[in-house]
Amino acid sequence: MQAILAKLKQTAPDAAFELLTQLVAELRPRKATDQRAAVNSVQALCYLLEQHPDYRAALRAALLHLLSTSWQVPLYTETGILSNETFFSTLRRRIGLRLLPPVMNPASLKDRLAALFNRADDYEWLEVVPREHWFELGRALHFEEETDNDSIVRTRLQMLEAIQVLSTRLAAIGTEPEIIHNLPDTRRFESPFVHQNVETQAYIARYRAALVEKGLPKDDDAQILVLLDQCEAQIAKVRKSAARQGVSVSLTYHLLRIRQHIERIRLLLDLVDPDGDRDQHAERLLSTMMNLVRAENRRHSIRDVFSENTELLALQVTDHASRTGEHYIAENRREWMSMFRSAAGAGFIVGFMALLKLLTSKMHLPLLVEALAFGLNYSLGFMLIHMLHFTIATKQPAMTAAKIAASIHQQTTKSGKKQLDLDELAVLIVKVLRTQFIAIFGNVIVAMPVALGIAWLWLYTSGSAPVDATKAQHLLHDLSPIASLAVFHAGIAGVCLFLAGLISGYYDNKAIYNQIPQRIAALPWLNRIVGESRTRRFAGYIEHNLGALAGNFYFGMMLGTIGTIGVLLGLPVDIRHITFASANLAYAAVALDFQLPLRVLLISLLGIGLIGLTNLAVSFGLALWVALRSRKLTFRVTRPLLGRILRHFITRPGDFLLPPREQPALPVAVTSQPDIDLAETARDWVRLRR
Repeated sequence: MQAILAKLKQTAPDAAFELLTQLVAELRPRKATDQRAAVNSVQALCYLLEQHPDYRAALRAALLHLLSTSWQVPLYTETGILSNETFFSTLRRRIGLRLLPPVMNPASLKDRLAALFNRADDYEWLEVVPREHWFELGRALHFEEETDNDSIVRTRLQMLEAIQVLSTRLAAIGTEPEIIHNLPDTRRFESPFVHQNVETQAYIARYRAALVEKGLPKDDDAQILVLLDQCEAQIAKVRKSAARQGVSVSLTYHLLRIRQHIERIRLLLDLVDPDGDRDQHAERLLSTMMNLVRAENRRHSIRDVFSENTELLALQVTDHASRTGEHYIAENRREWMSMFRSAAGAGFIVGFMALLKLLTSKMHLPLLVEALAFGLNYSLGFMLIHMLHFTIATKQPAMTAAKIAASIHQQTTKSGKKQLDLDELAVLIVKVLRTQFIAIFGNVIVAMPVALGIAWLWLYTSGSAPVDATKAQHLLHDLSPIASLAVFHAGIAGVCLFLAGLISGYYDNKAIYNQIPQRIAALPWLNRIVGESRTRRFAGYIEHNLGALAGNFYFGMMLGTIGTIGVLLGLPVDIRHITFASANLAYAAVALDFQLPLRVLLISLLGIGLIGLTNLAVSFGLALWVALRSRKLTFRVTRPLLGRILRHFITRPGDFLLPPREQPALPVAVTSQPDIDLAETARDWVRLRR
């Protein structure tokens, strides 16, 4: 490292880039996660710079020359900021760049930064070094000793140009039709997005004039910062409006780009502010440097394209799914019993749906026709279950996971640190688990006897069971977690459940955003045929149920067609669903005249339990992952919950099966009257308990 600094001292600044690249290579540890090696390298560089003024002067000169002679604007205005490209155009461009990398432009600071930090994991070792060591390195450079004001002025001018570009783009995004649609006030008053651009242009003109006169501007950027605050306030209004009127992927994309542009403008204004706080400058400059290096290291990442767009999609649908999820959480015993009755009704219908599927399979229809018949059986049945206000237990996780993720929020401790509020979250998960338990219990406890009753009645009236012994053996084989791929197929059904939850959220949002209910209510021909009153009621029903109906329809079609797709492709894919599995066990038992060996019965019951557990675990895990991604969280934040939930289970295990009994409220006199008549209070309490 000392040899590189010595060469740098003897090299002209315009030929020092190669030495800077070597210096970064010396700082870089062999493993990006090796914090000790990275810290030792940074500290060694700090020591050399403090001990040798000529070394730090040469390094300062090389860095200033790199900044002042490079084209900086694209680095500040493009790196780390979402572009206005669509998903597919971004994907095509990045695949092309991976296959045929672009030629480096030596005049671009963006390309030079990528050349300095040319390893894909460079951002990792930069981030593992504690910030205080980077601040120490900045102090060791002693920029207060620098006398090359011309390079500093050229750097400031390019930052001002970047601010101008970002401000103009912010004004353009802030006046997009989708933004204006959710900000009706901007139709009557001047938009802060436009006004900030006007103020920024004037500030830059004054700043440039001051630099020409070898000085610094006398006014500050306070007015621009106020207007940026107003832009953020407008964005908050857009989010509130979108919560009521729905949101599109493009609107979410615009909001994210606006936030990124505002943050970058604030940063650059802070860096060019001559009167700014030095420590605050260093903090923001370091954060930006880390973000820029990370963005450059991952500029060709295809995985990041999918990651960014799944976050956008998750933001679009999870808020609506989380509000729907509230209906699948029983808060008290009355709601708990209501969930049981709702699940029992669904179990009753599933008994008939399982029969229809078995009868359809006996018809030996062409494969595609059979798949369509299976899918319609499932779809229409699930839609009927929803229309009758019944509940399929396995549909809950995709909704409740979004509700759980929506409940994850941070609270500030007395020490000023932020941590997750886990107590409330643990209580919510316990409520979800006991509601899920009673829903599954209601589905299975009714579906199995209903299927038995149907099979007995069929046998009594026709003289034969709905399925023959061969089919019964096949049904039992499909339930075995040992002899078949029942658990794997249950996982596929869990994926379908997860997708159905996303579809429900998507269509709920679509109904609101595209004003589908209002457009239905305004249809002239429908009003003419059924009347205005019935049309309005139908539109209201669509408003509240379109998502659920669409999710149930697509879920049914997925369940009905996956097995046929597996046959056509020669893949061992199929679905297993706990409620249908329990009904199939009943039909197989009647077909075999209940002559089931105990071992077969126990394995089948074990298979049903594992199928249900896999259905729930896969759908809940995927839904929670998407809901967390929409809030830029990971599963790591939920790890401390396990201890809380385990302690709750040890102290109050009954809460996982049955809601605690509601405690009666105290009489008003006890809490509101200053003088309490104990005898009268006791009589009131006894009457209340009765």
